[in-house]
Amino acid sequence: MNETLGAFCRSTHVTLSGSETGPLVGLSLAVKDVFHIKGHRTGAGNPDWLRTHPAAAATAPAVQRLLDAGAHIVGKTHTDELAYSLNGENVHYGTPVNPNAAGRIPGGSSSGSAAAVAGGLVDFAIGTDCGGSVRLPASYCGIFGFRPTHGRIPLDGIVPLASSFDTVGWFARDARLLEKVGRVLLDDQRDARPPRQLLLASDAFTLAGDAVTAAFQPAVTKLSQAIGPAQSVAVSPEGLSEWMQLFRVLQGAEIWANHGAWIREVQPAFGPDIHKRFEWTATIQQAEVDIAKEKREQVAARMDAFLGEDTVLCLPTAPGIAPLCNTPLDELEAFRAQALSLLCIAGLARLPQVNLPLGTLDDCPTGLSLVGPRGADMLLLKIAVGLTPQ
Repeated sequence: MNETLGAFCRSTHVTLSGSETGPLVGLSLAVKDVFHIKGHRTGAGNPDWLRTHPAAAATAPAVQRLLDAGAHIVGKTHTDELAYSLNGENVHYGTPVNPNAAGRIPGGSSSGSAAAVAGGLVDFAIGTDCGGSVRLPASYCGIFGFRPTHGRIPLDGIVPLASSFDTVGWFARDARLLEKVGRVLLDDQRDARPPRQLLLASDAFTLAGDAVTAAFQPAVTKLSQAIGPAQSVAVSPEGLSEWMQLFRVLQGAEIWANHGAWIREVQPAFGPDIHKRFEWTATIQQAEVDIAKEKREQVAARMDAFLGEDTVLCLPTAPGIAPLCNTPLDELEAFRAQALSLLCIAGLARLPQVNLPLGTLDDCPTGLSLVGPRGADMLLLKIAVGLTPQ
């Protein structure tokens, strides 16, 4: 396996052949190192996690679906520690190379999977997306990335982060392959109805800034021609930063519920940014969580009303191109907060989102996203295919 991108794990390396029949026969697959594979250990981006957990007793259903469809696993890919980051810079295992933005981070936490796809090392890869860990690296690396409707794909056999936000996501360089993989993972062979209306998230574009907005103008025009004239809407009356804070509280509380006992017992070595985040999750009060849960349902209801059954929302995936490697931590955290303000929309509302590699800024890729109605995953995949040349 080509290691020049630093995408693949050495300590948890796995190769596995798939079925000899199925729609994915002959295609190579990389698996983020949070998915369990029977008989192998899962590292979750942290040596102490690897040391304190036995080999998996069963393979994650999402991985098994892909093997049964004929794909073959060529390796496991690096992740941020316990998937709790959007950067892809792992203090223990290094930073995978971003093949399409030299000297810049690949994004995380599905960093290795995104780098492997962008660099042509595999046909497609799977990751997990809780706060944006497929969508953001897809944007940074200039590839397609998909976050499904929450609950559409089984989460069994995966190291959790925040259970009410966690999803299985996937990457591809080609929209048709993205759709083909989606049909397998979603177990959905139905034809999607065409979208009825296109909405532009004006507050999301404002947050991303004029340069990003200008970079996407040709793509937005193309979407309008394909779907119909776009209507601008303000997604969040409270402000997207307020929605981001709701997300952080709910996610953080679930993270501590999942991992707090292990952290207290093992006292694992984390990178400074990851360590700081876990420390904060331990301080979240139940009263904060109760308020945030109620407000989350209001967000979900608002988004459901916006989208109905066949409307899609267009917004920038990220507030800009990938930051440079070794950017100071305080700058990265500020950029992360902006990114989460965009990424939290689909997460809070449990909606599907696809990153489309349709923008370039300063010779680096940046992605445009579509968020669809709950359960309309195939609709988004159909749009992605329709936007790309035959």
